[in-house]
Amino acid sequence: MTPEPSMAHSAALERDAQQAHKDHKVAPGEIAIGVVIGRTSEYFDFFVFGIASVLVFPKVFFSFEPDQLTATLYSFAVFALAFVARPVGTVIFMAVDRKHGRSVKLTTALFLLGGSTAAISFLPSYASIGYASIWLLAGLRISQGLALAGAWDGMASLLALNAPRERRGWYAMIPQLGAPFGFMVASALFSFFLVNLSTEDFLDWGWRFPFYCAFTINVVALFARLSLVASDEFRALMEKRSLEPVPVFELLRRHALDVWIGAFVPLAAFALFHLVTIFPISWLTLYTDRPAGEFLIVQFSGAIVCAGAICASGLIADQIGRRNTLLLSAGLIAMFAMGSIIAPLIFGESAIGQTMYVTVGFMILGLAYGQTAGAVTARLGSRYRYTGAALTSDLAWMFGAGFAPLVVLFLASRYGLAMVGLYLLSGAAATLLALFLDKSEMRQM
Repeated sequence: MTPEPSMAHSAALERDAQQAHKDHKVAPGEIAIGVVIGRTSEYFDFFVFGIASVLVFPKVFFSFEPDQLTATLYSFAVFALAFVARPVGTVIFMAVDRKHGRSVKLTTALFLLGGSTAAISFLPSYASIGYASIWLLAGLRISQGLALAGAWDGMASLLALNAPRERRGWYAMIPQLGAPFGFMVASALFSFFLVNLSTEDFLDWGWRFPFYCAFTINVVALFARLSLVASDEFRALMEKRSLEPVPVFELLRRHALDVWIGAFVPLAAFALFHLVTIFPISWLTLYTDRPAGEFLIVQFSGAIVCAGAICASGLIADQIGRRNTLLLSAGLIAMFAMGSIIAPLIFGESAIGQTMYVTVGFMILGLAYGQTAGAVTARLGSRYRYTGAALTSDLAWMFGAGFAPLVVLFLASRYGLAMVGLYLLSGAAATLLALFLDKSEMRQM
């Protein structure tokens, strides 16, 4: 049977990459760079969509709705679709991985991710084609979710397996740096166009440029990651069944409880994730006069703080253990949440308070998020580490972050900003409960 052209081409790419790296030993530093580049490209795609869900889509795709709050809620409902699609994408792409190899899976996923994001830049508005524009937007958002699941390459696990035991916390935080880096690039691009273009030009064509950039960024990330996937070290781990894709349903038969508990361990961090990135932009846009371009610069600075806090989480985890670091960060999130309940108007009416909320929130997010990947993978044995880490992460994102902007904006618009704190407090409680149930396993971390 003749192989499909796309599969044959990807297999040829893998053979060429393997030949090019036949005598090259991959160092942990190279793995780290590949991981960060890959994660940055993925987060860039998602943050571009998230920011546009506030600043663009309510006016371009939901212009039939005169109430901007309702239009933004519709936009956030589309935003959530990708997180629902991610577990489905893991099932599909793990099957592709088993049948055709990781290079085929990774190439397909990153082209789908970059292509879906870039295609959004060409979508006609609601004023041009009506409800068809919304269906196309939703379809491309689902494609993003499927593709992000397929982009799971196992390099974070490879990095953890190659890490010295006394520095596992440090190595576990490296993949998480992709989140603040991706947000920095996305927020800087949007801020540039918001500041330098008129509102009419921005809504007509300016917003499309960040989406169009996504394809180029994903191609660069693809080549950086393929060079590592084709390395001897990566294939050696596959042979040891350390990073072998297994059927999702087999994983659930053996580790269903581990997957569910693992999904709730990082819930506090993931609940905070969009409440310092996407939600504040929506609230300020709807209820204050502060320019969005200016606030994106504030968030850019917050992302720098977040990157520093992620690095600090690695140092702290190596001193006190990953479980204690997660307990500490969950406690800080709970305190931050209670402060938001007690003094919600600080964020709502004061520019200084808004800046403090974002800066402190990003700092706590970095401390919490920095060790979530290690917490997920540490629960599973070597055979189920690769698939289990992917599925657990998908579920954590879906429950913790996927619906956060939609739910919190709806509740806060009706009952006040104290709802932000209550939502965060529920996430912190879920994390603390999961850590309590998981304490016998995580003492080994």
